[in-house]
Amino acid sequence: MITTFDSLFAGHVDIEDIGYAGTPVNERRFSNEHLVTAFDKALAIAKVMDRCDYDTFWLAEHHFQREGYECIPNVPMLILHLAHLTRRLRFGCGFNITPMWHPIRLAEDFATIDYLTNGRAVFGVGRGYHTREVATFGAPLLDQAANRDLFEEQVEIIFKAFNEESFSHHGKHYDIPADVPYRGYQLEEITLVPRPVRLPVECWQPIQGGTTRALDFMAKHGIKGTIGGGVAEGGAMDSVVLGYRDALARTGRETEPGEDLNIGFHFYLADSEEKAIKEAAPFYEENTKLLGPLRLTRGLSEEQIRDISDPRRAPYAKDLPSIRQAAKAGSFLCGPPELVAEKLMGVAERYPGLARVTVSQPVGTPQKVILEQMEWFARAVMPAFKAGVSESASVD
Repeated sequence: MITTFDSLFAGHVDIEDIGYAGTPVNERRFSNEHLVTAFDKALAIAKVMDRCDYDTFWLAEHHFQREGYECIPNVPMLILHLAHLTRRLRFGCGFNITPMWHPIRLAEDFATIDYLTNGRAVFGVGRGYHTREVATFGAPLLDQAANRDLFEEQVEIIFKAFNEESFSHHGKHYDIPADVPYRGYQLEEITLVPRPVRLPVECWQPIQGGTTRALDFMAKHGIKGTIGGGVAEGGAMDSVVLGYRDALARTGRETEPGEDLNIGFHFYLADSEEKAIKEAAPFYEENTKLLGPLRLTRGLSEEQIRDISDPRRAPYAKDLPSIRQAAKAGSFLCGPPELVAEKLMGVAERYPGLARVTVSQPVGTPQKVILEQMEWFARAVMPAFKAGVSESASVD
């Protein structure tokens, strides 16, 4: 049963001339004065979510985004700031791109904000998808096998640091601690200072391809999975949901489909489904322009990727992804509140273990629209699920 509603903000500034016919992604440039408004936008969204009983506000780590789409380079630092200006809202690292960090520095930063926010920070790890970011920080991405190999060793180190009073690690990429003398003895182990106050640490990771290796790694470490959020077209995908359930079963955990998962949806509320599709189409298209060339929109051909990047061709190109198709597939929730609630109820029935969903607007949506939509959703959609929880509790 869905009981918990989150949202995701990747850090985009307000932009103009959006959609397939708008300015190409690679031609956008913004001043530093405008790029930093992503932080003000994050605070405005956080305050609405805090007031409207959302659970977790997920923030994405990205670097060098002069185009204005993903402008939050340090998620833990922003979480600490936002937590000081809100009352109860939790904040999720969605996600710390682990190959761009030293794993111990990442573990230290999270442990620090775990204490300073009184447990309102949620840990998350990811492998990255921008070559400009990952490769510039000296980690592999084009070589996916090398990227996964590095990522898995880093996560192993992070969980050792969290869970063990002192630890050592000697692997392919890291020797921790260094083999050196220290204050009269030979260094053989170290302790993370501070360690998280709340153990075990709740950790989330995005699921894209959903390979057996990736899902088994998550299950081994108790890492929960996020699907969708505009990245995985089709929203709630059976193969991934059931694959994750099977991975948990291989560790001895029998679960209902959807348990320990968070399924993400873009949404837009309006008086009718047709009106919602029409008004949200430019936002959907701008989001697709950004993610399509990064191979994060499933099933795009090389020709479609070229068309998306060219405003002279895109408005007339055949078979480009459309918000109408996304609405039909269920990854973009469009229409009046009762219709959106009905669609989410259908997802809950299909995956009875699912307790958490993330509802957000695409990259490119203006701040004013995001705030209006988040308030409307909380007022008109969420109560349908809260009522279901109350009825279930009264029956028990």
